[in-house]
Amino acid sequence: MELNQIKDPKQIKPLSVQELQVLAEEIRYFLIEKLSLTGGHLAPNLGVVELTLALHYLYDSPKDKILWDVGHQAYVHKILTGRSDQFDSLRQFKGLSGFPKRSESEHDVWETGHSSTSLSAAMGLAIARDLKKENHRVIAVIGDGAMTGGMALEALNHIGHEQRNIMIVLNDNEMSIAPNVGAIHNYLGKLRTNVHYVKAKDELEALLNKIPAIGGKLAKTAERIKDSLKYLVLNGVLFEELGLTYLGPIDGHNIEELITTFKQANKTEGPVLVHVVTKKGKGYKPAELDSDKFHGISPYKIESGEVMKKDGPPSYTEVFGSSIVKIAENNTKVVAITAAMPSGTGLKKFQETFPDRFYDVGIAEQHATTMAAGLAVAGMSPVLAIYSTFLQRAYDQLIHDVARQNLHVTFAIDRAGFVGADGETHHGVFDIAYLRSLPNMIIMAPKDENELQHMLYTAIEECEGPVAIRYPRGNGVGVALEDAFKRIPIGKYEILRSGQDIAILAVGSMVQIAEQAADQLMELDIYPMIINARFVKPLDEDLLMQLAEQRYKIITIEEGVEKGGFGSAILEFYSKHLQNEMEVTIMGIPDEFVEQGSMAQLRNLVGLSVGNLVNQVKNLGTQIKQRA
Repeated sequence: MELNQIKDPKQIKPLSVQELQVLAEEIRYFLIEKLSLTGGHLAPNLGVVELTLALHYLYDSPKDKILWDVGHQAYVHKILTGRSDQFDSLRQFKGLSGFPKRSESEHDVWETGHSSTSLSAAMGLAIARDLKKENHRVIAVIGDGAMTGGMALEALNHIGHEQRNIMIVLNDNEMSIAPNVGAIHNYLGKLRTNVHYVKAKDELEALLNKIPAIGGKLAKTAERIKDSLKYLVLNGVLFEELGLTYLGPIDGHNIEELITTFKQANKTEGPVLVHVVTKKGKGYKPAELDSDKFHGISPYKIESGEVMKKDGPPSYTEVFGSSIVKIAENNTKVVAITAAMPSGTGLKKFQETFPDRFYDVGIAEQHATTMAAGLAVAGMSPVLAIYSTFLQRAYDQLIHDVARQNLHVTFAIDRAGFVGADGETHHGVFDIAYLRSLPNMIIMAPKDENELQHMLYTAIEECEGPVAIRYPRGNGVGVALEDAFKRIPIGKYEILRSGQDIAILAVGSMVQIAEQAADQLMELDIYPMIINARFVKPLDEDLLMQLAEQRYKIITIEEGVEKGGFGSAILEFYSKHLQNEMEVTIMGIPDEFVEQGSMAQLRNLVGLSVGNLVNQVKNLGTQIKQRA
């Protein structure tokens, strides 16, 4: 069967197991070929080919609800639901999303780009099904890394209590992005390797079934024997103690075994967990050997797996990673924390250099934040390196455990602003708004990679309370990195260009946009003041009052949401001190979720472009002349 002929998963139901296996290899080749051009989440999808085929072979999507936790392993699902002809546009502007998208297909019943949400959503769908007296299956596919998330454990507890018909497919590939950590991962390892328990349990059940009418005490004794066997061999059976029927572990690349086990699950009342063992990157040697690199990959050469990267300055992530190592060499109190992203956040070098001061807590952002608070209480200097979009998951901990106690925790917030191809679930555009309102919080944003290293030094060595440093995805602007760290005066802005009448206050990545706009405006004899507003909080109140006294018109520009953002802070300041006498134009991201695309496309889409800033300045200049 040709992949481009599959428009509905029902088309694979007449196939034999052998034909399904052939189709699996075709899908693998398709993914390897297509993603070599577009990039994307290759390794996770290569690992779930047979699993996805078995699910769509046995169940009737969209009547039966299949939910994909995190969502980056849903490419095979998209192929089987008629979207193979859109893969040339994968993760591109106006193209196929890299995650489940309800507007794309009725088969995408749950949208997600963050982990550990599928079990809670599945519970909601199951309750709604039962209240409406409907008859369909609810299936949640969740990885072993996502199972460490507190939300998943909360959902498991409730699912076991409610005893509704839900099937959980635990896709155990031993890796999320980085190698998984923690007791649950170790527990799953025991299950994977303990064939003796499965064999003994089956033999005991077969023996009991041969004894007619055992009833009464003998039945209870038999159950106790089975329970004792669990504890004897596994030292505790977590899932069954929570009230779920556990099936597995099974080979996640054996389609026949998958189908047989799913059929067994269908006959079981109440919640069932099917433990499926898969190999991340299955079928493509470079991805099998380095599934971390191929988790989310840029375009690459199929033959070697070599990424086709352009030369350029170091990334902000790399500069953060090298800077924290230099600081930690002279400050033994520095401790680095990540939530399952040591490579993505630039902490691999720190991990290698200071293994005793590095902690990967798994996909557990809430725990990471409060653990950092505990370290700070004890006099350490914790640095939590985290993507902006994932810090959202720890909002209560930010307020209650860090800011309220005024603890010295440094938040190194990577991927602030647009992130490009991962789209709306991953854009880090809300951090200014959700951090700015917190008492005691200092918020910095570097204009370039050199300023980033100085900000990190300032945050760790010169501050006493919580500090957030937000910086963008991608390469720096190409400035030289100074050898010695410098202290940046807290709350003081940097005037980059003197000017008249109009002042542009630019935050972080938008400083370069402002500089480029100023270059164009010079040719028109227009000279706005360019200010590096490197502190979102506290504001440089002295400079803001000077601008008011000199009757400047102000434009603020930030790669964050307008509502509650930096521009809002400037408006609030002038409203409080000058009763709205100042004219302030806010440029930011409008009140909507922004799709995927290149950074340039997305900035143009929302008006954060050089051309739009030039037009804003020209319009204000025209107004000034008309009033003169």
